[in-house]
Amino acid sequence: MLGPDHPNTLSSRNNLAGAYQAEGDVVRALALYEQILADSIRVLGADHPGTLTSQNNLAFAYESAGDVERALVLYEQVLADCDRVLGADSPQTLKCRNNLAGAYMWTGDVGRALELYEQVLTDCARVLGADSPQTLMSRNNLAGAYLAMGDVGRAIPLYEETLAARLRVLGADHPDTLLSRNNLAGACEAAGDLGRAVPLCEQALSDCVRVLGTEHSTTVVVRQNLAAMRARYRDWQFGKSTD
Repeated sequence: MLGPDHPNTLSSRNNLAGAYQAEGDVVRALALYEQILADSIRVLGADHPGTLTSQNNLAFAYESAGDVERALVLYEQVLADCDRVLGADSPQTLKCRNNLAGAYMWTGDVGRALELYEQVLTDCARVLGADSPQTLMSRNNLAGAYLAMGDVGRAIPLYEETLAARLRVLGADHPDTLLSRNNLAGACEAAGDLGRAVPLCEQALSDCVRVLGTEHSTTVVVRQNLAAMRARYRDWQFGKSTD
């Protein structure tokens, strides 16, 4: 009815690509995202916000497919374009900066990722507010970067702050809140505090099963984390009892 070049058609194609990606069919998602980006540049122009979103989506699809080097190049390009076209404080620019930091984490460049995550959190809190979901996600990501560097002393307070804010802002059953509790449990485990990590992970699993179901991907991950924590906790208790 509208034709293949209508913005609504491009948006529908983008949504279909996202559905393929969510189902794990990255090959079909990539083909669609590449087509959408080419069409968006031709129809809307390279600097249109919709085109910038298409670039970001394609970069994320490359990352999901394991092609992190291509993703990194595209993330760097779309961030530069968003900075130039939308401005450094645009929510879309902040998301692009966050995504680029995540790509740096994937490639093992934790130092550059940490620097970007710190900048994103500062900017999100200033522009969007301390309780914005995007700000909370930025705080969670920064905590993850600290944890990846082995700095549990800085990671744990950030995870605690994020969990408390998500409980207050999003509610106990929000998927982001469930992930926050799991993340805090993992940081406590990394710090050697298994006595705190195991109950946190047990609560996270119970909530995930109730809210998301037993087969949800998040539930599966939390269940695996808990099994590993319990095994280490038993080993720790056994070693303690034989001292």
